[in-house]
Amino acid sequence: MNKLILQLEGLIVLLIAVYFYTQTGGSWVLFFLCLLVPDLSMLGYLKNKRWGAGIYNIGHTYIIPLLLSVFAFIASHDLLLALSLIWIAHIGMDRTIGYGLKYPSDFKDTHLQKV
Repeated sequence: MNKLILQLEGLIVLLIAVYFYTQTGGSWVLFFLCLLVPDLSMLGYLKNKRWGAGIYNIGHTYIIPLLLSVFAFIASHDLLLALSLIWIAHIGMDRTIGYGLKYPSDFKDTHLQKV
């Protein structure tokens, strides 16, 4: 049940991020080109599992893109706002399909499930 709630939460975040992205008038080419960019944080696993989990989790928490969104909105920086909304959409998408924050024990160990 908890997993379902977290996946539903991810879906809602994804839909809200896409809605606000449409309001910015951003390019859909940009959206789809950048949607998987946060997954580059997996490269931390090339060093080791601990580094990998840490870097992956930094790239897959809402804190940084939400702060960037607020800053971009206040500063009227359209590109930064669009990129931060894409980042938020990515995280929501991952949560929706069951990918969560990583534990340093293994890439497949997440806060949502063992993938």
